[in-house]
Amino acid sequence: MHSAQDPFYIVKEEIQDSIDKLQTSFHQWEQAPSNSREFTNLTKELIASSESIEWQVDELDKAISVAARDPTRYAIDEVELEKRKRWTSTARNQVSTVRKAVKSSHNGMRQELMRLPNDHAHQAGRSNQYISEDNDDFISSENDRQLLLIRQQDEELDELSASVERIGGVGLTIHEELMGQEKILDDLGLEMETTSNRLDFVQKKVAMVMKKAGVKGQLMLILFLIVLFIILFVLVFFT
Repeated sequence: MHSAQDPFYIVKEEIQDSIDKLQTSFHQWEQAPSNSREFTNLTKELIASSESIEWQVDELDKAISVAARDPTRYAIDEVELEKRKRWTSTARNQVSTVRKAVKSSHNGMRQELMRLPNDHAHQAGRSNQYISEDNDDFISSENDRQLLLIRQQDEELDELSASVERIGGVGLTIHEELMGQEKILDDLGLEMETTSNRLDFVQKKVAMVMKKAGVKGQLMLILFLIVLFIILFVLVFFT
């Protein structure tokens, strides 16, 4: 499934658009004066966007890993899987480069603000306010990410619970089948025991008849049985 309807390519296109916008904002950030309001706003925007895009790429990478476990189910070959993995790796590197550059500059600004003399305390206070706002945005982004992860874990637990229920149903069916087989074996054992008792009874009766009949009677009985065997043999094989 490599068409435009493939969810991977739909998500990929959205992430690529976000990466393009991120790089455009990054170029504006590089050209903006470091002490300007525009620079501060772009810094916050770039950090939040890069965090969001990295999370989206991670989720897409997880989906690729799931498809890699059973490629035939998703109609994906190894070449396509490798192509998708390379794209997510490239996208992650692009976003990571922007995030590291922005955070490095951001941390450098914080260190410079901490070294400011007392007569610049007011300006430092304003910068600290921007940093505080940035931290609040970052915390909010992290909270949203945690909520999404918790929601995903809940969905995975629901799927696991459904799988356990299915396995339990299969186990119950096997148990019922084994119980039925055990009952059949018990009935068969009972029938064999009954037949064995009847055979013992017949043997005892025959022994008693033979004993009462004497030698002459035994010979007559043997002769009768031989004649009966010959008659049955002829009936079975010649008719």
